[in-house]
Amino acid sequence: MYAGGGSGEVARGLAQVDVSPIPGKAGWLMRNALADRLGAAGNPSPSPRYRLDVRLDDSLEGLGLINDDTIGRERRTLRARYQLVDMQDGSILLDATAGSDAGIDVVSSEYATIAAEQTALENLTRDVADHIVTRVALALRGKE
Repeated sequence: MYAGGGSGEVARGLAQVDVSPIPGKAGWLMRNALADRLGAAGNPSPSPRYRLDVRLDDSLEGLGLINDDTIGRERRTLRARYQLVDMQDGSILLDATAGSDAGIDVVSSEYATIAAEQTALENLTRDVADHIVTRVALALRGKE
């Protein structure tokens, strides 16, 4: 897929993808993760040909009640619906979803629990960004 390294067809295509702004903290993390991965493929294009639109759904739910009816475990889920749009003709080259989830132990220290929730979000963002970039690369490979 990455034949030719940074000068290959797919790498040049990935460098021509612009990521639209994504609202919220999770959106900021996702946009940065995507930009890092797309930029690693080559030099970003000053006039991108493709636009990547991403909508996120970040949820945190409590699981596992312990003896005193407090939550002992949480699950953080990050889902992304994304579209790769060819800006030359407005056609949608890829319309897909990606997601991941993580379990978090709720401990007696509120600070430690918040830190674990934040770390889970950062890790989930990287996982989902990797999945999205792989699918975009496959879509661009098929187009070239």
